[in-house]
Amino acid sequence: MTPETTHELVLAGESLDVEFKGEERRALNDRDLVEAVVCLANRHSSRPGYLLVGVEDDGRITGARPRHETGRTEPERVAALIASRTRPSLACEVEEVVLEGHLVLAVTVPVSRVPVASSDGTYLRRTLTHQGAPECLPMFYHEMQSAQADRGLLDPTALELPGASWHDLDPMEFERFRRMVRESRSSDRVLVELPDTELAKALGVVKSDHEITGIRLAGLLLFGREEALARMVPAHQVAFQKLEDTRIPVNVIERWPLLRAMEEFLRDFRAANLETEVRVGILRVAVPDYPEAAVREALANAFVHRDYGRLGAVHLQWREDSLEVSSPGSFPEGVRLDNLLVVPPTPRNPLLADAFKRAGVVERTGRGIDRIFEEQLRNGRPVPDYSRSTGAHVVVVLPGGTANLDFVRLVSEEGQEGPPLRLDELMILNHLWLERTITTAESARLMQRSEGEARMRLQRLVERGLLEGRGEGRGRTYHLSATAYRRLGLNAAYVRQRGFEPFQIEQMVLQFVHVHQRITRKEAADLCRLDPPKAGRLLQSMARRGALIREGSRRGSSYVAPPSDMNEL
Repeated sequence: MTPETTHELVLAGESLDVEFKGEERRALNDRDLVEAVVCLANRHSSRPGYLLVGVEDDGRITGARPRHETGRTEPERVAALIASRTRPSLACEVEEVVLEGHLVLAVTVPVSRVPVASSDGTYLRRTLTHQGAPECLPMFYHEMQSAQADRGLLDPTALELPGASWHDLDPMEFERFRRMVRESRSSDRVLVELPDTELAKALGVVKSDHEITGIRLAGLLLFGREEALARMVPAHQVAFQKLEDTRIPVNVIERWPLLRAMEEFLRDFRAANLETEVRVGILRVAVPDYPEAAVREALANAFVHRDYGRLGAVHLQWREDSLEVSSPGSFPEGVRLDNLLVVPPTPRNPLLADAFKRAGVVERTGRGIDRIFEEQLRNGRPVPDYSRSTGAHVVVVLPGGTANLDFVRLVSEEGQEGPPLRLDELMILNHLWLERTITTAESARLMQRSEGEARMRLQRLVERGLLEGRGEGRGRTYHLSATAYRRLGLNAAYVRQRGFEPFQIEQMVLQFVHVHQRITRKEAADLCRLDPPKAGRLLQSMARRGALIREGSRRGSSYVAPPSDMNEL
């Protein structure tokens, strides 16, 4: 830890990863120090944590008090203290850093794959309040299970439920599973012919040797009777709500097994999901309010990836301008908003996820989020929004409203004339429809890939005649081509985006001078839609050729017509 790095942490303030412990009023004893380290170790983060002793909660640097009989603090002894009083033992890096003339004790807490306790059995976890402020709370057993599930170390749905028996499973739900397998093209057809007990064994949702000796959580979630789910899985609920301003005309909250919930929700969704038709050549393409494939994947993801140790329901909420799916629990470890599209599949409940895949309910590739994005874009809608997700809930919002039918037509025509547009290409085209221009770096951030991959996608769209590039090197930008604008019915927009030819620009400047007697660099920039430096170079070039005369200097300069031109006027 350098003084510069430590100072940056202080300026940024306390967060999920950074804790301040001031000693202005009271020295931090060994127990409090160890518990602060335990709390940081048990947070939901893939980055190291930092404990800064000698920094007050408000960010004032007051310095750490000496901890040892030598009259100073010995970092190696502090590290040994932490290692001896944590279970499992944590190897922290401890350093002294001088900030503003004060010694600050900086403790770097490594990421732990398992829950950490103090040697006296205290478990604490660091989390954020609803106001975004960090705090330390007791860590309960179900939260330890959730933390291990987030890190791929435990499958909660594979745990056996004490007291559950075969009689708690509903034969009708086994038949529902078989019907879903028969109706899907990507399911495991071998499962159709198996009797109930063999089907449960094949899915791994029961514990058995020759006979069934226990029911796992996944078995009850898939095939359980409602009364059994209410008794043994109290955290499980599903809710379908239709919201109209402050009214809730539809409000269904049940404890159905998951496959029944999928069918019931999708049936109600289909009944209210209207379609608009767009003509593409001789074909008619139906554009729904919300693409069913996207809703199905979002709902299945919520059931498969939710944290069944947390109270709360999986909600499907239909609002006037959007459809929202939320589920209890955070993203699994390593999954963030900026890598959703590229991070490897990381199911929180692998056994349950495998059953959904074998039933053909979700993508067997594990790339359901890609499907949600692609379906939204192909149907002329904005991309899904996960930004409202927190450490307690994952929320995906599918924007609704009026579909961009011209965009749907363009995408459909491209699919008829050549290979279908890929998700990355759809995202670039959608961005250009909204923002008009894009750079390679912006494309990379949008696609969550490297700039090299983004450059390849951009070039592919150029070759398909959908994009044009301007400029060179890192300053190169891309915009929709004349053909794309024409197919979207926006011919004038292409001219505005492409810009004017040099001769046209000069004629515009001369006409402005003819009417207003003079022109400044700022006026030329506004008139010709150029950045100020480029507008300045244009005026200077015209002055060198005698088309204009410069008056004044620096910021106060302006340009007028030559005397001969003035006489002609």
